[in-house]
Order: sequence, then C-alpha cells, then structure tokens
Amino acid sequence: MDFARDRRLLLPVAGLCSAALFYFGTGLAPVAALTWLAPLPVLLVAARTSGRVAAGLAFGACLLGMTNSWPFFAGSHDVPLWPWGLMVTVGMALTFALAVVLFRTLLLHGRTLLAVTTAPAAWVAVLYVVASFNPTGIMGTLANTQADVPIVVQAASVTGAWGVEYLVLFVPVAVAALVTRRDVRVAVFTGVVLAVVVAGGAVRLAQDDEPAQRVALVAGNGHGWAADLDTPAGPELLAAYAREIAALPDGVRTVVLPEAVFGAHEARPALLVDTMTALARAEGVDIVVGYAQWTDGAKYNYALTFLASGGDPVPYLKHHDMVSPPGHDLALLPAAGVLICGDVNHRNPSADYATAGARLLAIPASNEDDNGWQHSRIALLRGVESGVAVAWGGRQTRLMVSDDRGRVVAEASSGGAGAFTTVVADVPMGNRATPYARLGDWFAWLCVGLTLAALFVIGYQRKLRIKGRSAARSG
Repeated sequence: MDFARDRRLLLPVAGLCSAALFYFGTGLAPVAALTWLAPLPVLLVAARTSGRVAAGLAFGACLLGMTNSWPFFAGSHDVPLWPWGLMVTVGMALTFALAVVLFRTLLLHGRTLLAVTTAPAAWVAVLYVVASFNPTGIMGTLANTQADVPIVVQAASVTGAWGVEYLVLFVPVAVAALVTRRDVRVAVFTGVVLAVVVAGGAVRLAQDDEPAQRVALVAGNGHGWAADLDTPAGPELLAAYAREIAALPDGVRTVVLPEAVFGAHEARPALLVDTMTALARAEGVDIVVGYAQWTDGAKYNYALTFLASGGDPVPYLKHHDMVSPPGHDLALLPAAGVLICGDVNHRNPSADYATAGARLLAIPASNEDDNGWQHSRIALLRGVESGVAVAWGGRQTRLMVSDDRGRVVAEASSGGAGAFTTVVADVPMGNRATPYARLGDWFAWLCVGLTLAALFVIGYQRKLRIKGRSAARSG
C-alpha cells in the first residue's frame, strides 16, 4: 500500500476501528477480548504519520470509545457527566494519546524494546498518580474489564491491578512494534512475559482451595438510602430483615447487608442494636449492617458488625468518603475484615486487612444499578490483590461472592420484584496475604520510573540532534 497516497482513508479508518473496539471493550459491560484489540489500529499507523496526527488520532479514538459511559454519567448522582464524567473520559483519552506518542517517538528513534515497555508504563504511571491523589480512588480502567478472566487477573496478586492494567496495553503495543519493526528481541521479551503470566496464573488457579465458609448476602429490594429508625418505615424494615436472616439455611457464618440500610441520630440506636445482637446470638452468625448516623453538623457512614459471640457491635467508619468524615481504624472480625463500598477503589484498607490476618472481606455497598457489575469487579480485584475472599452485598448493585483468586462463586442482581434478594454461598477462604499486599505498589512505581527514564532518553536524543544540526550549520 502507498501510505502517502492512502493515508486520508487509512488514518480515519484506524481511528474509527479503535473507537469501536474501545466502545465495546470498556465501560459498564465490556467484552474482555475486545479490550486487548482496541489500541491496536491506532498503534499500527502511529509510526507512519506525524506526532501531532498520532496524538490526535489516539485522543479522538479513545474519547469516542469511552462515550459508552456517558448515558450512565448523565443520570448519575455520584459522578455526573458535567464535569466529572467528562473529566474522566477526557483524562483517559489524553493518557492514551501520551502512551501512543511515546511509543511512536521511541520506535522512530530505534528504541523498539523501550517503546514496547514504556507505552503501557506511561498509561499505568498516569493512572497511578491520579488514583493516589483522587479521594474517590479509581475504577473503570482496563484492568476492570478483565475481572472475569481469572488466568489474567492472577498477576494482581504480585503486581496489584496495575500489572493487569499494564498487560492489557502491553500486548497490542508489542504486536504493533513487531508488525512495524520485526524486532526479534521484542518477540522474545513478549513471549517470556506472556509465558510467565499464563503459567503463574495457571499454577495459582490450580492450588488447592482452603476450607470454605458459608456466607449470605441479603438486600431489600425497593428501599432507599438509610431507612429512618425513628419513623414507622424503619422498624418495619428492620423486622423484615430479621425475618429474612432467621430464615437463612443452616451453616451460615457471616451475613452482609447493604450500605446504610438504616439511619438514626444516635450512635447506638437501641432498636437496631438490641434486635441484631439478639439475632446474631440466636442464629450463630456475624451480621454486618450498613448504618448512617446523622448529627447536627455531619453524617457518618458506618458498618456495624453484630457478633455471634455477643457483646457490643464492632463499628467501622468508611475510610474513603466525600460526604462523611473518614474513618481510620480497621474492624477485624474473626478471620474477616469489614469495609464499605467506595473503599475498594483504593488499595487500603483491603491490603491492611490481609496483612492483619483477614481471610474474607465483608463489604456493604450501594450503587446506581448500571455500574453494579463494574464496582463489584473492583472488589473482586482487591480480593485477588490481597489474597482474600470477597462478600459484596448491596442495594441497586450486584450481590457477589468471590474467592481469593477472583472466581465468582455466586452472584445476583439486587432490586428485583421480590421483597429481598438473597445469595448464600460456600466460599473458600483466603489463605495468606499476597506479595502485593506485603510489598505495596512497587510495580506502579516501576512504571513511573520507566516513564521518566524514557522521557529523559527522548529529551537527551533531541538535545543531541539539535547540537548536531547547529554544528553542521556552523561548519
């Protein structure tokens, strides 16, 4: 093909192909296989056009593709389209453009292997910096799309989800480099990386399961945020939940209710505490209940755990919350740790619980229907990262139980026609804290360092070229 003659057709076709693949390979219901292909058309033409055109093509393709989430943002209370939804999609598109420009520049400078390793590293580095400073954390990234592919997500136990993020972009970058340069080193390096990921994932998935624990997720359908215990609706809902829990099959050890099921002005509302304390002891289960406390100056987002052994409820105050004052303490139950919904958008407290000995994360949650799958899979990834099982239960979301290797044991969508949606499952408990839980974000920092090193190389080579041209003119 005469590229100079046909570029007017080839460039927009490549951009539209990437946009379509991003559209169906990302978002709230992604096709995992398409995510790996989405960057490829743009990458294949990046080295055959100018840097500005490559950047614009990458930005436009990614932006168009990620409009798949705009209808959700338009109706969202938590992340409205203006300005936050637009900021998310524009930020992702700019990050992809940066990765493509770095890939193109290093490829043209003859640094093929550095181009292959740096482009995905730049993507990870930017997302990591954003996640570190963003109080709401991060979700909906490339790693999120692979949550239902267990052999891929096992890498998160060593690298965190950042390794999965890297891998999904690394593969198309390597393919584009091989098509453009046919570098044997790239072929060997890519083969080694994929062999390690696949073999490591297979070995981890083949390990014997730990003893299982029976857990139950119970979510009332059609109930709003925090039923007020000081109104007739609150006690009625509490009694209905108590009946549903009492009717659970034998052997259940942990029950998880949604985030902010009930609300009141007291720190220890007598009706809730007395009812759930007696129920937990009578049924021999630990019951995790989302509870909102309202005060004159603030509101607090708690999870109260009522232990089968009796005693005062164990409080957990949500650590990452834009509305409520944040908590700082863990609520470590016998073999389980408690956190709340948006806490899974961050590495901690999940990793803290794992290193403290938790083998299960009990997570009351609340979503906005359409993002239920996406958010439940962030929780699943946290379980793989830290080596713990996950019991994710909430309102207007997915009810999901997954093991420490990210395999979904049971799930259902809440908000159905009946009074309650209930899931009961025997889930193998986590075994021990993973390397990632103990070592932290070492891989993300490696990506930051690699990106900075690549930028230095590009800057240094540009300086040498300018110096060389100046010497030639003066000579």
